[in-house]
Amino acid sequence: MSKTHPTPAPFGLSRRNLLQAGGIVLLLGRQHIAQGASIVAVRIWPAPDYSRVTLESDIPLTAKPIFVPSPPRLAVDVEGLDLNPALKELVAKVRADDPNIASIRVGQFSPGVVRLVIDLKQEARPQVFTLAPIAPYKHRLVLDLYPAKAVDPLEALISERLRDANTSSAAAPAAPTNGSTGIITTPAPAVIAAAPQADPLGDLIAKKNQRAPVPAATSPAAPTAPAVIAQVPKPAPAPPAPAPRPAPAPAPATNIATSKSTDRIIIVVLDPGHGGEDPGAIGPSGLREKEVVLKVAHLLRDRINNTRIGGNPMRAVMTRDADFFVPLATRVDKARRVQADLFISIHADAFTTPKASGASVFALSERGATSTAARWLANKENQADLVGGLNVGGVQDQHVQRMLLDMSTTAQIKDSLKLGTSLLGEIGGMAKLHKPRVEQAGFAVLKAPDIPSVLIETAFISNPEEEAKLASAAYREQLADAMMRGIRSYFERNPPLARSRSV
Repeated sequence: MSKTHPTPAPFGLSRRNLLQAGGIVLLLGRQHIAQGASIVAVRIWPAPDYSRVTLESDIPLTAKPIFVPSPPRLAVDVEGLDLNPALKELVAKVRADDPNIASIRVGQFSPGVVRLVIDLKQEARPQVFTLAPIAPYKHRLVLDLYPAKAVDPLEALISERLRDANTSSAAAPAAPTNGSTGIITTPAPAVIAAAPQADPLGDLIAKKNQRAPVPAATSPAAPTAPAVIAQVPKPAPAPPAPAPRPAPAPAPATNIATSKSTDRIIIVVLDPGHGGEDPGAIGPSGLREKEVVLKVAHLLRDRINNTRIGGNPMRAVMTRDADFFVPLATRVDKARRVQADLFISIHADAFTTPKASGASVFALSERGATSTAARWLANKENQADLVGGLNVGGVQDQHVQRMLLDMSTTAQIKDSLKLGTSLLGEIGGMAKLHKPRVEQAGFAVLKAPDIPSVLIETAFISNPEEEAKLASAAYREQLADAMMRGIRSYFERNPPLARSRSV
């Protein structure tokens, strides 16, 4: 009987050695695959506060940033990456109206290293950090480009007021002039109509322009009321003119005295939830919370800006007026920096089942949530920083911020409940309510210690019927009207403190 011999392994290797070699090859292959990242998506979020560039990948990316101040640009070497069409899309995603980014260049710097060069429109304070997978996102490399001179909410408010004033002046009809002298001869009624344009922003605007609060006219054709006063003394040398000319002077003086009764401006901060990297809740048909609440906030802003309470002009300031992410603490800080009278955060709720329905209003709680649902919602909303992407390492003093958030007082909560009750009553007149009373929970965005603050859940976007309502422009108009009535009702019962405000 012949003896069977095993088939010799190729190249003189034993079967054991061959298996070991194969394992090494597989191991090296896996390491090679692990080192190469795949780009899932690239995004750019432009905003006045800051512009964000995001690279989303299937595995973590390692980046080495280099900032060059003159001309300002940020170079970032991304390791473990090869140039691909997804990265090239960044170049075309830069918008012309981006306040911070002028252009982006992408190239293969060396094998396995891609270099991004972001040309900036102004000096910046860049932050480069990574975010672990959360919600719908995988690993993210985030490049936040903050202007070296941070945007001041008060400056933004002044600029907006100046734009409105210039628009009003451009729309006003030209004042009639005397054909022989070119001097304005605006009658007294026209002066009276112009006087109410003055508001508490005037002094600060005048300081910014380095001129007196009531400037003298520099052009004889100026159509404003002060110009009439400035032109009155000019005809004095002419014999027939002096007697009748000074007569109109008391009229502006009376109007100025009347305007003194308006010693402050009422500022309401509107906070559209989520934004940018954080879409918020998403409805069955794809409607995103961040988009619908921004539209509602814009409608409410227009109503506030056209309203006066007891002769006091109102002004709305938005924590975000476009699609970009704002950290929760920054939203609170913006409200405190403009010395807001009210803070209203606008959201669209979602739940695990589509049956939940109705609008809700929440205030802060010192002793825990008033219901399990309120606690669940507060926890979900407080995770916005995790989803939107916050550079925790970039926060200079987290202890100070945490202290500010914990300084909420009983008086603030009491006023917030009054505001919430007024809003809930008006919203309940045009929409179904989820609960008949104002609920309370530990929402981080409501923890400004000195500002009555509420969070409005306009509807359950997870409910198909209510999602359809939120998608309706007519319904959003009704919602903004109800909120405005609630704000007015609150101030009628709780007039703002009679203090002078210079903003």
